[in-house]
Amino acid sequence: MPNRPICAVFEAMRDCSKTKNFSYLDGLIEEAQQLAYRMEAALWDQKDHESLKDDIKRLKKKKKKLEKKVPNDES
Repeated sequence: MPNRPICAVFEAMRDCSKTKNFSYLDGLIEEAQQLAYRMEAALWDQKDHESLKDDIKRLKKKKKKLEKKVPNDES
């Protein structure tokens, strides 16, 4: 299955309706569903990535505070 935008799949569905040829509609629905699953997964991945970046930033600040409290033995 070639990669194509979900809007192109929807356009093919509209063509099915215009021509009243629904023989390949089930395949188009399946393709649209798979594309939507991939988009949804990508959105979750992006959200997780942003969350991890926020965690790293927060932990770096915490590390700096802890480093200030601990005496430096490298004298």
